[in-house]
Amino acid sequence: MNVERETIRDIAVSVGAVGLFVAALAWVGLTYGGNGLTETGAIAVVAAIVLFVFLMTGIGVWMAHQQ
Repeated sequence: MNVERETIRDIAVSVGAVGLFVAALAWVGLTYGGNGLTETGAIAVVAAIVLFVFLMTGIGVWMAHQQ
């Protein structure tokens, strides 16, 4: 299998961003969980999703300009 160096970099950056998102969701669950997600926890989940969307958009723009 012959994979270009840029492709491996793109995969690593994307996997890292997804890992960060999963870690953020785990942190929210541990912090605001318990017997159910509190109202503050729900806002934190929405904030994590929004930040993830912006992060992936930024990564996509950055990757598009690397060529």
